[in-house]
Amino acid sequence: MAARPPGPQIELTAVDKAYAGQVVLANAELTVRRGESVAVLGRSGSGKSTLLKLIGGLDTPDRGAILHGGRDLGAMSDDERTRFRRQNLGFVFQFFNLIPTLTVTENVGLPLALNGYAAGAAETRIAGLLADLGLHAVNARYPEELSGGEQQRVAIARALAHSPTLILADEPTGNLDYETAAQVLSLLSATCKASMTTLLVATHSLEVAKNADRVLTIRGARLEETPL
Repeated sequence: MAARPPGPQIELTAVDKAYAGQVVLANAELTVRRGESVAVLGRSGSGKSTLLKLIGGLDTPDRGAILHGGRDLGAMSDDERTRFRRQNLGFVFQFFNLIPTLTVTENVGLPLALNGYAAGAAETRIAGLLADLGLHAVNARYPEELSGGEQQRVAIARALAHSPTLILADEPTGNLDYETAAQVLSLLSATCKASMTTLLVATHSLEVAKNADRVLTIRGARLEETPL
């Protein structure tokens, strides 16, 4: 894949967010370069998932601006944000969120179908991802027939299928044992690096954070740079 152009992928300016009077993020400022991997550390309930939802356009800030490659999410209509997410973002969740009635191949191919990829191009892309992630032997199986590590690899393949500019991963290794978690995270990081895909990972684990280019911590609703 050709290298993506240089420049900021994500820009947050003076972002505030509160729920039921509880401040979750206050005056959050962030710039993430294209192809960079960033880990967001914080205890449970600190606002990590909220930050990812805001950046992913699944929620809106009370104040401030969120830009993707210079495009302001706040200036988009609901339909425009939906199309933007479908075309440009990939999501990896802690609980995998695979569709149980679809095979591995069908799960991975879902973003391609939603984005109107031609059948031949989709088949080639799916086969390549399954081979890269060691899933070619289980392509016809259903999620319930897979191990936790295999399910998470399928979730990663699905997130990468349509070549998004940004992957948002919310506690992607939280339900995996240590060895499997390390393998999955290494795979996710390496795959994103190879395609110059920006990666933002929310985690409570220092081990997970050490795989990132840069680490941020949310403390008292404040987003801070954190040296490790």
